[in-house]
Amino acid sequence: MLIFESQRDARGETRKLLLAFALTVLLLVLLVNAALALAWGLTWGFWMPGELSLPRHFIAVNTMVVLLFVLGGWWVETSRLASGGGQRLAEQLGARPAQPSGHFDEQRFANIVDEMAVSSGLRRPKAMVMARDAGINAFAAGWSADDSVVTVTQGALDHLTRDELQGLVAHEFSHIVEGDTRLNMRLIGMVFGLEMLYRMGQHMAQPGTHDRRMAAALLGFALMGAGWLGWLAGHALQAAVSRQREYLADARAVQWTRNRDGLGGVLRKVLSQRSDGLVSRRIGSHVQHMLLISDHEDPVADWLDSHPTLEQRIRRIYGRAMGPLPLAKETPEAPQPPVNPRDADGPGWTLV
Repeated sequence: MLIFESQRDARGETRKLLLAFALTVLLLVLLVNAALALAWGLTWGFWMPGELSLPRHFIAVNTMVVLLFVLGGWWVETSRLASGGGQRLAEQLGARPAQPSGHFDEQRFANIVDEMAVSSGLRRPKAMVMARDAGINAFAAGWSADDSVVTVTQGALDHLTRDELQGLVAHEFSHIVEGDTRLNMRLIGMVFGLEMLYRMGQHMAQPGTHDRRMAAALLGFALMGAGWLGWLAGHALQAAVSRQREYLADARAVQWTRNRDGLGGVLRKVLSQRSDGLVSRRIGSHVQHMLLISDHEDPVADWLDSHPTLEQRIRRIYGRAMGPLPLAKETPEAPQPPVNPRDADGPGWTLV
């Protein structure tokens, strides 16, 4: 696949999916109004004298409440994620600043971050390490390029060659350059708002003894059903957006490094780790979209997964299926082969 074609396709799919997310919120408003109208008819409507009708401003109030919960939840959750910048979020997940003065691997990692910042024209993000994670993984975090961080696991430092680590860092830089961290935090906020709507219905549906309480419970069940369907649709669209951005970041990493064996080698070594039963330390579901490799696969449906499968990503990079690579890298003393200027483009997607 041509690399620029891959980037163009991924951006186009993302725009379509974000439009679908907005339509999901609109359908949720309609669904909540329909569910509450039915619940109203079953509780008070049939017992009221005269013609069956909805209370005054019924639809307007319901619509405002739904938007208040969705947009209010979006604001609360994104504000929480944005507070303190990417470093605070990384520290909450167990990361610490890289220590290049005392560790050769961390020095190499910090040097690669510096190199990628220069080549991408991006302000240098803070380099951080999850020292207690033996699996190969990484993530970028930050509301903007000014407060962003690039974090890698100890397993990535231990098992990746310099070219592979460069491909991994380039992938995370792409997420920062393309605004993926901001986009994903907004999507998280929208899903959180939809979940709040479900929680409100759950609270209303708590059992009671009085007739009024029973009526409120019926309204609560209606709201729970509408909120759950909206949350499920929003979560599925969030996962779909994340998968497309992963494809775009993979393509960008190959473009910047001009070496498909960099990021490709990382993914193939993760395959090897998984076959050996070694996986990354479990990280909360709210940040799965930020990881290079998701450590969670939905047991119900793959369309809820935040990442494409490793096999799909490897096939896109190489154009064919490739097997796992052994977990080995060159030692610090090993001499590096000279680079032939004619091979500057290296293997990978064709740049056109």
